[in-house]
Amino acid sequence: MNNLKGKRIILGITGGIAAYKSVVLLRLLVKAGAEVQVVITPAGKEFITPVTLSALSGKPVICDFFTANTGEWHSHVDIGLWADAMVIAPATACTLAKMATGVADNMLVTTYLSAKAPVFVAPAMDLDMMAHPSTLRNLETLKADGVTVIEPETGELASHLIGRGRMEEPERIAEVLDRFFAVGQSLVGKKVLITAGPTYERIDPVRFIGNFSTGKMGYALAAEAARRGAEVTMVSGPTAMPKPAGVHVINVESARQMLKAVEAVFDGTDIAIMAAAVADYAPEHYTDHKIKREHDDVDCIRLVKNHDIAATLGRKKKPGQFIVGFALETDNGIANACEKLERKNLDMIVLNSLSDKGAGFGTDTNKITVITRDGETAFPLKSKAEVAADIIDCITA
Repeated sequence: MNNLKGKRIILGITGGIAAYKSVVLLRLLVKAGAEVQVVITPAGKEFITPVTLSALSGKPVICDFFTANTGEWHSHVDIGLWADAMVIAPATACTLAKMATGVADNMLVTTYLSAKAPVFVAPAMDLDMMAHPSTLRNLETLKADGVTVIEPETGELASHLIGRGRMEEPERIAEVLDRFFAVGQSLVGKKVLITAGPTYERIDPVRFIGNFSTGKMGYALAAEAARRGAEVTMVSGPTAMPKPAGVHVINVESARQMLKAVEAVFDGTDIAIMAAAVADYAPEHYTDHKIKREHDDVDCIRLVKNHDIAATLGRKKKPGQFIVGFALETDNGIANACEKLERKNLDMIVLNSLSDKGAGFGTDTNKITVITRDGETAFPLKSKAEVAADIIDCITA
Protein backbone atom coordinates (compact mmCIF):
# COMPACT_ATOMS: atom_id res chain seq x y z
CA MET A 1 0.00 0.00 0.00
CA ASN A 2 2.55 2.54 -1.17
CA ASN A 3 -0.02 5.15 -2.17
CA LEU A 4 -1.03 5.99 1.41
CA LYS A 5 2.35 7.41 2.38
CA GLY A 6 2.08 11.05 3.42
CA LYS A 7 -1.71 11.14 2.99
CA ARG A 8 -3.82 12.86 5.64
CA ILE A 9 -6.84 10.79 6.59
CA ILE A 10 -9.73 11.40 8.98
CA LEU A 11 -10.82 8.14 10.58
CA GLY A 12 -14.35 8.45 11.96
CA ILE A 13 -15.45 5.89 14.54
CA THR A 14 -19.06 5.46 15.66
CA GLY A 15 -20.82 3.46 18.35
CA GLY A 16 -20.98 -0.06 17.03
CA ILE A 17 -19.38 -3.33 18.11
CA ALA A 18 -17.30 -3.27 14.92
CA ALA A 19 -15.37 -0.34 16.43
CA TYR A 20 -12.77 -2.87 17.56
CA LYS A 21 -11.86 -3.35 13.89
CA SER A 22 -11.12 0.37 13.64
CA VAL A 23 -8.05 -0.16 15.80
CA VAL A 24 -6.68 -2.58 13.21
CA LEU A 25 -7.56 -0.18 10.38
CA LEU A 26 -5.82 2.68 12.19
CA ARG A 27 -2.71 0.57 12.64
CA LEU A 28 -2.68 -0.38 8.94
CA LEU A 29 -3.04 3.23 7.80
CA VAL A 30 -0.30 4.48 10.09
CA LYS A 31 1.99 1.61 9.13
CA ALA A 32 1.46 2.52 5.45
CA GLY A 33 2.72 6.04 6.19
CA ALA A 34 -0.57 7.92 6.47
CA GLU A 35 -1.16 10.71 8.98
CA VAL A 36 -4.43 9.85 10.71
CA GLN A 37 -6.71 12.06 12.78
CA VAL A 38 -9.32 10.07 14.68
CA VAL A 39 -12.74 11.68 15.24
CA ILE A 40 -14.98 9.56 17.44
CA THR A 41 -18.61 9.92 18.48
CA PRO A 42 -19.59 9.85 22.17
CA ALA A 43 -21.16 6.43 21.60
CA GLY A 44 -17.96 5.24 19.93
CA LYS A 45 -16.03 5.86 23.16
CA GLU A 46 -18.22 3.24 24.83
CA PHE A 47 -16.63 0.60 22.60
CA ILE A 48 -13.01 1.74 22.24
CA THR A 49 -11.03 4.16 24.39
CA PRO A 50 -9.42 7.34 23.05
CA VAL A 51 -6.22 6.36 24.87
CA THR A 52 -5.75 3.35 22.60
CA LEU A 53 -6.52 5.33 19.47
CA SER A 54 -4.25 8.23 20.45
CA ALA A 55 -1.37 5.87 21.19
CA LEU A 56 -1.65 4.33 17.72
CA SER A 57 -2.23 7.53 15.76
CA GLY A 58 0.21 9.73 17.66
CA LYS A 59 -2.46 12.44 17.82
CA PRO A 60 -5.08 13.46 20.39
CA VAL A 61 -8.45 11.93 19.58
CA ILE A 62 -11.22 14.44 18.85
CA CYS A 63 -14.69 13.78 20.21
CA ASP A 64 -16.22 17.06 21.33
CA PHE A 65 -16.40 20.55 19.87
CA PHE A 66 -14.19 21.85 22.67
CA THR A 67 -12.12 20.51 25.57
CA ALA A 68 -14.12 21.00 28.74
CA ASN A 69 -11.29 21.80 31.15
CA THR A 70 -9.35 24.17 28.88
CA GLY A 71 -12.01 25.48 26.53
CA GLU A 72 -9.83 24.59 23.53
CA TRP A 73 -11.96 24.71 20.36
CA HIS A 74 -11.73 21.91 17.81
CA SER A 75 -12.52 23.40 14.41
CA HIS A 76 -14.43 20.97 12.22
CA VAL A 77 -13.76 23.33 9.31
CA ASP A 78 -9.98 23.15 9.76
CA ILE A 79 -10.06 19.36 10.08
CA GLY A 80 -12.23 19.03 6.99
CA LEU A 81 -9.86 21.19 4.95
CA TRP A 82 -6.79 19.37 6.29
CA ALA A 83 -7.72 15.90 5.06
CA ASP A 84 -6.99 14.13 1.78
CA ALA A 85 -9.73 11.59 2.55
CA MET A 86 -12.24 10.75 5.24
CA VAL A 87 -13.33 7.22 6.13
CA ILE A 88 -15.99 6.35 8.69
CA ALA A 89 -15.65 2.78 9.92
CA PRO A 90 -17.84 1.54 11.38
CA ALA A 91 -20.71 3.68 10.11
CA THR A 92 -23.82 2.87 12.12
CA ALA A 93 -27.39 3.30 10.91
CA CYS A 94 -27.71 6.34 13.17
CA THR A 95 -24.65 8.07 11.75
CA LEU A 96 -25.63 7.27 8.16
CA ALA A 97 -29.05 8.82 8.80
CA LYS A 98 -27.49 11.96 10.27
CA MET A 99 -25.09 12.28 7.35
CA ALA A 100 -27.86 11.82 4.80
CA THR A 101 -30.09 14.44 6.42
CA GLY A 102 -27.43 16.88 7.64
CA VAL A 103 -28.08 16.48 11.37
CA ALA A 104 -24.87 18.05 12.68
CA ASP A 105 -25.19 17.25 16.37
CA ASN A 106 -21.74 15.77 16.94
CA MET A 107 -18.16 16.49 15.92
CA LEU A 108 -18.00 13.64 13.41
CA VAL A 109 -21.04 14.59 11.33
CA THR A 110 -20.10 18.27 11.49
CA THR A 111 -16.65 17.39 10.19
CA TYR A 112 -18.25 15.34 7.40
CA LEU A 113 -20.37 18.31 6.36
CA SER A 114 -17.25 20.50 6.26
CA ALA A 115 -14.99 18.01 4.49
CA LYS A 116 -13.72 18.91 1.02
CA ALA A 117 -12.00 15.55 0.56
CA PRO A 118 -13.63 12.35 -0.72
CA VAL A 119 -15.58 10.47 1.94
CA PHE A 120 -15.84 6.71 2.42
CA VAL A 121 -18.22 4.87 4.76
CA ALA A 122 -18.11 1.24 5.89
CA PRO A 123 -21.59 0.39 7.22
CA ALA A 124 -21.93 -2.02 10.15
CA MET A 125 -25.20 -3.07 11.76
CA ASP A 126 -27.58 -5.99 12.25
CA LEU A 127 -29.07 -7.56 9.14
CA ASP A 128 -32.60 -6.22 9.66
CA MET A 129 -31.32 -2.69 10.19
CA MET A 130 -29.16 -3.04 7.08
CA ALA A 131 -32.14 -4.17 5.02
CA HIS A 132 -34.56 -1.55 6.37
CA PRO A 133 -35.90 0.81 3.69
CA SER A 134 -34.76 3.89 5.63
CA THR A 135 -31.16 2.64 5.75
CA LEU A 136 -31.22 1.78 2.07
CA ARG A 137 -32.62 5.22 1.23
CA ASN A 138 -29.93 6.92 3.31
CA LEU A 139 -27.19 4.95 1.56
CA GLU A 140 -28.57 5.89 -1.85
CA THR A 141 -28.71 9.53 -0.78
CA LEU A 142 -25.09 9.43 0.36
CA LYS A 143 -24.01 7.77 -2.89
CA ALA A 144 -25.76 10.51 -4.82
CA ASP A 145 -23.88 13.04 -2.69
CA GLY A 146 -20.60 11.49 -3.81
CA VAL A 147 -19.88 9.31 -0.78
CA THR A 148 -18.22 5.97 -1.54
CA VAL A 149 -19.93 3.11 0.29
CA ILE A 150 -17.66 0.19 1.15
CA GLU A 151 -20.33 -2.47 1.15
CA PRO A 152 -20.71 -4.71 4.22
CA GLU A 153 -20.12 -8.43 4.14
CA THR A 154 -22.47 -11.31 4.85
CA GLY A 155 -21.51 -13.31 7.93
CA GLU A 156 -22.11 -13.82 11.63
CA LEU A 157 -23.17 -10.61 13.35
CA ALA A 158 -23.05 -9.45 16.98
CA SER A 159 -26.62 -10.73 17.38
CA HIS A 160 -25.30 -14.18 16.40
CA LEU A 161 -27.55 -14.07 13.36
CA ILE A 162 -26.16 -14.68 9.89
CA GLY A 163 -26.73 -12.00 7.30
CA ARG A 164 -25.53 -8.86 5.53
CA GLY A 165 -24.31 -6.07 7.78
CA ARG A 166 -20.84 -7.11 8.89
CA MET A 167 -18.30 -4.34 8.39
CA GLU A 168 -15.75 -5.00 5.67
CA GLU A 169 -12.40 -6.19 7.01
CA PRO A 170 -9.82 -3.48 7.84
CA GLU A 171 -7.36 -4.83 5.29
CA ARG A 172 -9.92 -4.45 2.52
CA ILE A 173 -10.86 -0.91 3.62
CA ALA A 174 -7.19 0.07 3.57
CA GLU A 175 -6.91 -1.40 0.07
CA VAL A 176 -9.87 0.71 -1.10
CA LEU A 177 -8.17 3.87 0.18
CA ASP A 178 -4.84 2.86 -1.33
CA ARG A 179 -6.52 2.26 -4.69
CA PHE A 180 -8.27 5.61 -4.52
CA PHE A 181 -4.97 7.45 -4.15
CA ALA A 182 -3.39 5.27 -6.85
CA VAL A 183 -5.91 6.22 -9.54
CA GLY A 184 -6.31 9.78 -8.29
CA GLN A 185 -7.79 12.16 -10.85
CA SER A 186 -7.08 9.94 -13.85
CA LEU A 187 -9.88 11.42 -15.97
CA VAL A 188 -9.22 15.12 -15.45
CA GLY A 189 -9.80 16.97 -18.73
CA LYS A 190 -11.81 14.10 -20.24
CA LYS A 191 -15.42 14.31 -21.37
CA VAL A 192 -17.31 11.11 -20.63
CA LEU A 193 -20.72 10.16 -22.01
CA ILE A 194 -22.64 7.39 -20.21
CA THR A 195 -26.03 5.86 -20.90
CA ALA A 196 -27.94 4.24 -18.05
CA GLY A 197 -31.22 2.62 -17.13
CA PRO A 198 -33.90 1.07 -19.32
CA THR A 199 -35.93 2.55 -22.16
CA TYR A 200 -39.72 2.44 -22.29
CA GLU A 201 -41.40 1.97 -25.66
CA ARG A 202 -45.03 3.09 -25.41
CA ILE A 203 -47.89 0.93 -26.63
CA ASP A 204 -50.62 3.26 -25.40
CA PRO A 205 -50.83 5.93 -22.66
CA VAL A 206 -50.61 3.33 -19.86
CA ARG A 207 -48.58 0.42 -21.29
CA PHE A 208 -45.06 0.05 -22.59
CA ILE A 209 -42.38 -2.45 -23.56
CA GLY A 210 -39.39 -2.27 -21.25
CA ASN A 211 -37.04 -4.34 -19.10
CA PHE A 212 -35.99 -4.80 -15.48
CA SER A 213 -32.97 -2.47 -15.54
CA THR A 214 -32.72 -0.14 -12.52
CA GLY A 215 -29.79 1.93 -13.82
CA LYS A 216 -27.55 1.06 -10.87
CA MET A 217 -24.55 0.08 -13.01
CA GLY A 218 -24.69 3.15 -15.23
CA TYR A 219 -25.14 5.49 -12.27
CA ALA A 220 -22.19 3.86 -10.47
CA LEU A 221 -20.05 4.42 -13.58
CA ALA A 222 -21.10 8.07 -13.77
CA ALA A 223 -20.25 8.61 -10.10
CA GLU A 224 -16.86 6.94 -10.48
CA ALA A 225 -15.94 8.89 -13.62
CA ALA A 226 -16.92 12.16 -11.92
CA ARG A 227 -14.89 11.24 -8.84
CA ARG A 228 -11.84 10.81 -11.08
CA GLY A 229 -12.22 14.31 -12.47
CA ALA A 230 -14.13 13.75 -15.71
CA GLU A 231 -16.79 16.04 -17.10
CA VAL A 232 -19.65 13.54 -17.17
CA THR A 233 -22.88 13.65 -19.17
CA MET A 234 -25.30 10.81 -18.47
CA VAL A 235 -28.30 10.08 -20.67
CA SER A 236 -30.67 8.18 -18.42
CA GLY A 237 -33.80 6.22 -19.10
CA PRO A 238 -36.60 6.06 -16.50
CA THR A 239 -35.15 5.14 -13.11
CA ALA A 240 -35.60 5.92 -9.42
CA MET A 241 -31.85 6.40 -8.91
CA PRO A 242 -30.77 9.75 -7.38
CA LYS A 243 -28.62 12.05 -9.50
CA PRO A 244 -24.89 11.50 -8.84
CA ALA A 245 -22.96 14.51 -7.60
CA GLY A 246 -21.18 16.45 -10.33
CA VAL A 247 -22.92 14.68 -13.22
CA HIS A 248 -25.03 16.38 -15.91
CA VAL A 249 -28.09 14.17 -16.42
CA ILE A 250 -30.31 14.17 -19.52
CA ASN A 251 -33.53 12.28 -18.84
CA VAL A 252 -35.19 10.40 -21.69
CA GLU A 253 -37.83 7.72 -22.02
CA SER A 254 -37.53 5.85 -25.32
CA ALA A 255 -34.66 4.41 -27.35
CA ARG A 256 -35.23 7.04 -30.05
CA GLN A 257 -34.99 9.84 -27.48
CA MET A 258 -31.82 8.29 -26.05
CA LEU A 259 -30.23 8.02 -29.49
CA LYS A 260 -31.03 11.66 -30.26
CA ALA A 261 -29.58 12.85 -26.93
CA VAL A 262 -26.44 10.74 -27.32
CA GLU A 263 -25.79 11.88 -30.90
CA ALA A 264 -26.11 15.52 -29.79
CA VAL A 265 -23.11 15.26 -27.43
CA PHE A 266 -21.00 12.43 -28.89
CA ASP A 267 -18.80 14.54 -31.16
CA GLY A 268 -17.20 16.30 -28.19
CA THR A 269 -16.83 13.12 -26.13
CA ASP A 270 -13.57 11.37 -25.33
CA ILE A 271 -15.09 8.23 -23.77
CA ALA A 272 -18.57 6.80 -24.33
CA ILE A 273 -19.85 4.03 -22.06
CA MET A 274 -23.08 2.46 -23.27
CA ALA A 275 -24.42 0.88 -20.06
CA ALA A 276 -28.15 1.41 -20.73
CA ALA A 277 -30.43 -1.57 -21.32
CA VAL A 278 -31.99 -0.22 -24.50
CA ALA A 279 -35.10 -1.94 -25.82
CA ASP A 280 -34.35 -3.78 -29.06
CA TYR A 281 -37.89 -3.30 -30.37
CA ALA A 282 -40.69 -0.73 -30.21
CA PRO A 283 -44.34 -0.92 -31.26
CA GLU A 284 -44.76 0.11 -34.89
CA HIS A 285 -47.81 2.18 -34.02
CA TYR A 286 -48.68 4.07 -30.85
CA THR A 287 -52.32 4.14 -29.79
CA ASP A 288 -53.23 7.48 -28.24
CA HIS A 289 -56.02 5.99 -26.14
CA LYS A 290 -55.96 3.15 -23.65
CA ILE A 291 -56.58 -0.15 -25.37
CA LYS A 292 -59.69 -1.64 -23.77
CA ARG A 293 -59.72 -5.35 -23.12
CA GLU A 294 -63.50 -5.42 -23.33
CA HIS A 295 -63.95 -3.49 -26.58
CA ASP A 296 -60.77 -3.33 -28.68
CA ASP A 297 -59.81 -6.30 -30.83
CA VAL A 298 -56.01 -6.56 -30.62
CA ASP A 299 -54.73 -9.57 -32.50
CA CYS A 300 -51.07 -8.56 -32.24
CA ILE A 301 -48.74 -5.64 -31.65
CA ARG A 302 -46.35 -5.32 -34.55
CA LEU A 303 -42.82 -4.46 -33.48
CA VAL A 304 -40.04 -2.66 -35.34
CA LYS A 305 -36.34 -2.67 -34.54
CA ASN A 306 -34.84 0.27 -32.66
CA HIS A 307 -31.55 1.72 -33.84
CA ASP A 308 -28.53 0.17 -32.14
CA ILE A 309 -27.06 3.15 -30.27
CA ALA A 310 -23.62 1.62 -29.66
CA ALA A 311 -23.30 0.56 -33.31
CA THR A 312 -24.39 4.02 -34.45
CA LEU A 313 -21.63 5.62 -32.39
CA GLY A 314 -19.16 3.00 -33.62
CA ARG A 315 -19.79 4.10 -37.22
CA LYS A 316 -19.27 7.75 -36.25
CA LYS A 317 -16.21 7.20 -34.07
CA LYS A 318 -13.25 9.48 -34.72
CA PRO A 319 -9.59 8.84 -33.88
CA GLY A 320 -9.02 9.30 -30.17
CA GLN A 321 -12.55 8.42 -29.13
CA PHE A 322 -13.07 5.30 -26.98
CA ILE A 323 -16.38 3.42 -26.93
CA VAL A 324 -17.41 0.81 -24.37
CA GLY A 325 -20.40 -1.44 -24.92
CA PHE A 326 -22.23 -3.84 -22.63
CA ALA A 327 -23.47 -7.33 -23.38
CA LEU A 328 -25.96 -9.19 -21.19
CA GLU A 329 -26.00 -12.81 -22.29
CA THR A 330 -27.61 -16.04 -21.14
CA ASP A 331 -25.46 -18.43 -23.22
CA ASN A 332 -22.31 -18.37 -25.38
CA GLY A 333 -21.40 -15.14 -23.60
CA ILE A 334 -17.78 -14.73 -24.67
CA ALA A 335 -18.43 -15.58 -28.32
CA ASN A 336 -21.45 -13.29 -28.56
CA ALA A 337 -19.66 -10.42 -26.83
CA CYS A 338 -16.63 -10.73 -29.11
CA GLU A 339 -18.89 -10.67 -32.15
CA LYS A 340 -20.56 -7.47 -30.90
CA LEU A 341 -17.17 -5.90 -30.20
CA GLU A 342 -16.17 -6.29 -33.85
CA ARG A 343 -19.53 -5.66 -35.50
CA LYS A 344 -20.21 -2.44 -33.59
CA ASN A 345 -16.62 -1.14 -33.86
CA LEU A 346 -16.22 -0.90 -30.08
CA ASP A 347 -12.95 -0.58 -28.18
CA MET A 348 -14.12 -2.60 -25.19
CA ILE A 349 -17.17 -4.59 -24.19
CA VAL A 350 -18.32 -5.55 -20.71
CA LEU A 351 -19.98 -8.95 -20.47
CA ASN A 352 -22.32 -9.88 -17.66
CA SER A 353 -24.53 -12.91 -17.45
CA LEU A 354 -27.99 -13.45 -16.00
CA SER A 355 -26.89 -16.96 -15.08
CA ASP A 356 -24.45 -15.63 -12.45
CA LYS A 357 -26.10 -15.30 -9.03
CA GLY A 358 -25.91 -11.72 -7.78
CA ALA A 359 -25.36 -10.26 -11.26
CA GLY A 360 -27.73 -8.52 -13.64
CA PHE A 361 -30.76 -6.30 -13.12
CA GLY A 362 -31.80 -4.88 -9.76
CA THR A 363 -28.87 -6.18 -7.71
CA ASP A 364 -26.24 -4.19 -5.82
CA THR A 365 -23.52 -6.50 -7.13
CA ASN A 366 -22.27 -7.60 -10.53
CA LYS A 367 -19.86 -10.09 -12.05
CA ILE A 368 -18.23 -9.04 -15.29
CA THR A 369 -15.71 -10.00 -17.93
CA VAL A 370 -14.00 -7.14 -19.75
CA ILE A 371 -13.16 -7.96 -23.38
CA THR A 372 -10.90 -6.03 -25.74
CA ARG A 373 -9.08 -7.00 -28.92
CA ASP A 374 -6.07 -7.84 -26.75
CA GLY A 375 -7.91 -10.40 -24.64
CA GLU A 376 -10.32 -10.78 -21.76
CA THR A 377 -10.21 -10.23 -18.00
CA ALA A 378 -12.73 -11.85 -15.66
CA PHE A 379 -13.57 -10.24 -12.32
CA PRO A 380 -15.24 -11.85 -9.28
CA LEU A 381 -18.60 -10.78 -7.88
CA LYS A 382 -18.29 -7.25 -6.44
CA SER A 383 -20.46 -4.30 -5.54
CA LYS A 384 -21.44 -2.24 -8.56
CA ALA A 385 -19.37 0.66 -7.22
CA GLU A 386 -16.31 -1.59 -7.24
CA VAL A 387 -17.23 -2.94 -10.68
CA ALA A 388 -17.45 0.63 -11.95
CA ALA A 389 -13.94 1.29 -10.63
CA ASP A 390 -12.66 -1.87 -12.37
CA ILE A 391 -14.22 -0.79 -15.68
CA ILE A 392 -12.73 2.72 -15.46
CA ASP A 393 -9.37 1.19 -14.56
CA CYS A 394 -9.52 -0.94 -17.72
CA ILE A 395 -10.36 2.12 -19.83
CA THR A 396 -7.50 4.21 -18.44
CA ALA A 397 -4.92 1.41 -18.32
